[in-house]
Amino acid sequence: MNEQSTKASDRRPLQLRAWKWLQSVATWMADAGISPNAISVAGILIALACGLALFGTGHQSASERALWFTAAFLMLLRVLANTLDGMVAVEHGKATRVGLLYNEAPDRIADVVILIGAGYAHGGDITLGYLAACIALFVAYVRTLARTAGAPSDFRGLMNKRGRVLTLLAVSIYMAAAPAAWQFTWGPDERWGLVALALLIICVGGAYTAAWRLRTAGRYLRDNA
Repeated sequence: MNEQSTKASDRRPLQLRAWKWLQSVATWMADAGISPNAISVAGILIALACGLALFGTGHQSASERALWFTAAFLMLLRVLANTLDGMVAVEHGKATRVGLLYNEAPDRIADVVILIGAGYAHGGDITLGYLAACIALFVAYVRTLARTAGAPSDFRGLMNKRGRVLTLLAVSIYMAAAPAAWQFTWGPDERWGLVALALLIICVGGAYTAAWRLRTAGRYLRDNA
């Protein structure tokens, strides 16, 4: 996420920015001439690889557990990329006029490919994967819409980006480490698993988050008319 906004309120609050080792990495990248926009593009590639790893688990391959571990690792790597591009841009003065484009577009692409990949994963559901991707896009759209209307950017909510990442990360680690006897199935013809449950939670929580953000923005705009 390339957070190159001129307003501090438009930056997503992240505790990761206070980590000393991450600050050192951001300093090294800035000194090496690595642009925040390039880091954002790298984040897309990481997300694509993560989506492919999740997709691969749905084909009963011998390396399925390795793919789950890979997906979990790539989710964490994407979080770091999302943090580092903003740190390089803002803390090290590397922001550009096209920064807002790199701020939003890569995040939306990453959300879509990872959630759809989860829909094809072992224990997932294709319909829920696509629905979760659509709802994630709408949650981000509501934030942008509210900001355009004059309300502050609101990154909160049950299923904001952090909530979605933590949900899929926890599921990926569980699927990688838990024995087969600990897996479960549910839904139509018992063909859904833990991933489908996670996607359903993301869908319901995302819909609630979007509605809550709309209500919060509407209240702010009415009170400050």
